[in-house]
Amino acid sequence: MASSKSYLNFILNQLSELENITYRAMMGEYIIYYNEKLIGGIYDDRLLVKPIRSALAYMKNIEYEKPYDGAKKMLMVDDVDDKQYLVGLVKAMYTELQQSNSKKKK
Repeated sequence: MASSKSYLNFILNQLSELENITYRAMMGEYIIYYNEKLIGGIYDDRLLVKPIRSALAYMKNIEYEKPYDGAKKMLMVDDVDDKQYLVGLVKAMYTELQQSNSKKKK
């Protein structure tokens, strides 16, 4: 099942406090980026994020889901109605993604 454009718009609205949130449509789903860093995506109208330490530490409920058959498990964000929670999660993840990216360039 593909994700709906209305769910994408809902998530984008929830993250509207952040600048530079972008997305890319891919086979009926949406990949989400913050400042050009991949944070996760929308799969079957579920917001899934990368299972990195900062996300695990920040999230209230830890639940792993596969975005599609054969994919690695990601973290399902079940508290999408809480705008500040979502913004905080993305900010926390971005810090770790920045650090890991700078390590790779050395």
